[in-house]
Amino acid sequence: MARASFITLEGIEGAGKTTCMAQLRLLLKQAGIGFLETREPGGTQLGEDLRQLLLGHKHTGMSDDAELLLMFASRAEHLQQKILPALDNGQWVLCDRFTDATYAYQGGGRGIAYDRIRNLEDWVQQGLKPDLTLLLDLPVDLGLERAGKRSAPDRFESEAGMFFEKVRQTYLDLAAREPDRIKVIDASLTLDEVLAQITSTMNHFLSHHQS
Repeated sequence: MARASFITLEGIEGAGKTTCMAQLRLLLKQAGIGFLETREPGGTQLGEDLRQLLLGHKHTGMSDDAELLLMFASRAEHLQQKILPALDNGQWVLCDRFTDATYAYQGGGRGIAYDRIRNLEDWVQQGLKPDLTLLLDLPVDLGLERAGKRSAPDRFESEAGMFFEKVRQTYLDLAAREPDRIKVIDASLTLDEVLAQITSTMNHFLSHHQS
């Protein structure tokens, strides 16, 4: 029996994570795999409370360091309360964003040194990394246009385009450094084409992890 896998979904605003998460959910169910679906920031009561602080506009102007530390506070609780117990019980974990988002948004977007993020990652995660990360990539202007049609912008979505250019580039840099883990999905294509890429990537992953 192959051990449980930890799968994450990443991408800038408007990349279509919600729709792609539904596809991942379907594929795991079809494969007969039990899984926990969760998100970051969030996933626990404390995490969801922190999510409100991080995404809401009540604390616009929050310091970059405070933002980074709140992200990892949420992650520490998430790991202890949800992610690690699920994996230990043989349940796969499907998570909307994880630490790659911290490197992209707080590292690339905010300009926090990657070494500082890595120190927190090492401390909080104790070496745990996703087994597979699907990065939904698309041009920033297209992503923001899609996101703008969806809802009022949260604190991150209110950032200028240049912020998201840095976020996107950081994501692509991460994928270039870890091509075995991070699979880039072209999210600028039609929905059917995007879902086909997701299905192909997941089928390949499943075929190597079901043995």
